[in-house]
Amino acid sequence: MTIEKLIEQIHQKQSFLAVGLDTDLDKIPRHLLDSDDPIFEFNKAIIDATHQYCVAYKPNIAFYEAYGLEGWKALERTIGYLNENYPDIFTIADAKRGDIGNTASRYAKAFFENLNFDSITVAPYMGKDAVEPFLAFEDKHAILLALTSNKGAFDYQTQDINGLPLYQKVLQTSKDYQNAHRLMYVVGATKAEFLTEIRSIIPNSFLLVPGVGAQGGSLAEVCKYGMTADVGLLVNSSRGIIYASDGVDFASEAGKSAQLLQEQMAVELQKITS
Repeated sequence: MTIEKLIEQIHQKQSFLAVGLDTDLDKIPRHLLDSDDPIFEFNKAIIDATHQYCVAYKPNIAFYEAYGLEGWKALERTIGYLNENYPDIFTIADAKRGDIGNTASRYAKAFFENLNFDSITVAPYMGKDAVEPFLAFEDKHAILLALTSNKGAFDYQTQDINGLPLYQKVLQTSKDYQNAHRLMYVVGATKAEFLTEIRSIIPNSFLLVPGVGAQGGSLAEVCKYGMTADVGLLVNSSRGIIYASDGVDFASEAGKSAQLLQEQMAVELQKITS
């Protein structure tokens, strides 16, 4: 998907919400466990109930790999269902891949060609040859881990490297990668105070922002410091939406939670269009 198409969807839906499909068999409603493919059945119901309120879905690949072949089949069915029924919705493989050369190319082929995701999260630690293979695919995007929402982010990402915090070095260096216009970046909502500096380095790039809701991040703060004239944000919510209820009403309650966030986002969008 092109960035232009994503921006169009954001304005049409008045939303920049990404719904995280972190599907855990220990948390989904018990009645679904009797089905042949409970992960897919849960995802399908969530998607059908929330698609009008979001512009992206982000399956966390670990939640599928954990169940072996059956989990991978559920992932294939989920992305296939999305691409067939909601092709205008942006898809993110939250896989955090980060290997070099031919290995990176194989990861890119797996997620971009075989599964047909629009984007994938990528770890930058091994440098450009771990990232550029993902950028070689037309209308596909690598979402580089820049400043994450977890507590351990301070172990490395904010440490000084020759007068520059490491996350800023990552941002600056990545701008020179081949096909860098296909880069997006992960910036945690719990690190909203860093967004002014981040925007000074990458003023127009899209940011994938986890951490709003269950992790305590503020949507208003993220928008105040991170939003651009073209929006430039995909704000992710996972647990707060998909586990809004563990009963038979789980899908409708997920829809209500997604709608609530969408309405808050519509208010923020009015600030840049009015």
